[in-house]
Amino acid sequence: MKAISGTNLEQAKSHNRRVVIEAIRTNGPLSRAAIARMTALTAQTVSNIVEELQRSHLLVPAKAQKLARGQPIIPYSINPHGAYSIGIELGSQRASGVLTDLSGAVCARIERHVEHPDPERAMPVLGSIVEDLQEAFSFDRNRLLGVGMALPGRYAEGGVTSLSPQNLPGWQDFPVGYELERRVRMPVLVENDATAAAIGERLHGVARGFSSFVYLFLAGGGGIGAGMFLDGHLYKGSRQNAGEIGHIIVEPHGRLCSCGKRGCLDRYVSPTVAYEFMGIANAEELLPDELEALIARGGEGLDAWLDQAVQPLRQTVDFLELAFDPQTIVLGGSISTSLMQRLAGRLEPLHIPVDPNQKRTVPRVMIGMTGKDTAILGAAALPIFSETNPRFDVLQKPLG
Repeated sequence: MKAISGTNLEQAKSHNRRVVIEAIRTNGPLSRAAIARMTALTAQTVSNIVEELQRSHLLVPAKAQKLARGQPIIPYSINPHGAYSIGIELGSQRASGVLTDLSGAVCARIERHVEHPDPERAMPVLGSIVEDLQEAFSFDRNRLLGVGMALPGRYAEGGVTSLSPQNLPGWQDFPVGYELERRVRMPVLVENDATAAAIGERLHGVARGFSSFVYLFLAGGGGIGAGMFLDGHLYKGSRQNAGEIGHIIVEPHGRLCSCGKRGCLDRYVSPTVAYEFMGIANAEELLPDELEALIARGGEGLDAWLDQAVQPLRQTVDFLELAFDPQTIVLGGSISTSLMQRLAGRLEPLHIPVDPNQKRTVPRVMIGMTGKDTAILGAAALPIFSETNPRFDVLQKPLG
C-alpha cells in the first residue's frame, strides 16, 4: 500500500531537476519563463536549476532573442555532449557495444564474436568492450553516466536473470548486472530488450513526448515483447516482468508454443515464424543486406506469413488499446525494417476503437526504430533515462 507523502529536500530537488530536463527534451529550446509556466515551478527554482544544469554542461544557452517589449529571452537546449552512455548487447554469437551522446548519436561502436556465450566466456568480452569504447572516442570520462545492457528474457531485482533465454543458455539466476558492474567499476543497468527499446524510443524516437504508449518489440531472432509507458511512468509490473505479450493466446488450440501453451501470438507474428514460412535458415547469422535480399525474394512464403499474421496482430492492437488506452502503439524491434513495413502495411483496417467518434491527432499505430541496432541503442538510453527522467516514485513511500 502506498500513500502520497512529503519528500526530503534532496529528493524534491532531484525530481525538479529531472522535470526541467524533460520539459526541454520534449519541447525543444525553452526560456526560463517558459519552463516555469510549463512545470509550475517558481521562477527562482527554475533559475537555480538551469544555472546548475548549465554548470554541469547538460544545458547550453542560445543567443538571446530580442522581444518587442521587455528583456531579451535566452532559450536553453539539451547539450548533446553534456553526457555519454554505453550500451551493451549480447546475442547468440556476438557481443556488441556502442558509446552514445545525450542525443543518442553513436560516437563509437565495437562488435566481437563470442562462441557459445555463456557467462564464463561472455563476461570478459563484455568488460573489454566497455573499456575499449572509452578509448575509441575522445571525451570527458567524468561525463560518462554508466552502462546499459539489453538481453532477451526476464529479470529479477538487480539484473539477475530469472528465466534463461533459449538462445543464451547458462544465464539462469546469473547476476549479470552486479558482475559487469564489478568488472567495469561504474553503474550498470540491465533490462530486457523490449523495455530498453521502449525507453530509447521515448527518448530519441517517434514516441518522444508521449506520456502513454505501448512499444511492441519484434525480436529479429525470437519472439515478441512489449515495453509500456503509462501516464509518464515506465510500467514494469509487480515482479518486473510486464510485457510478455508474445504469450497471449490469439488462436485457441492453435500452434504449440515454447511456453507450453497453444495459439500464442509469438507463433503467428514473430520474425522467426516469418523466416520459417520463407525457408530462411539461420537468419541471425546473416548480414543485414543478405537477409534483406532474401526477404525481397520471399514470394509466396512471405505473403503466406503476412496473411496468417495480420489478424492476430490486429487482435493484439485491439487488446492493448482496450486494456491500457495508450496514445499510440509503436511497432519496432530488431526485425528487418522491410519486414516490419510490410506487416504494418497490412494492418488496416484495424478493429473499431472503443471511441470511434473521438478525433485523433496521433495515429493508432506507428513504426518506430527497427533493425539490428534497436535493442543496443535502447540499452545505451538506460543510464540517460535513469539520470534524466522524472522519478514520481520519490514522491511516494510505502506504508508499513
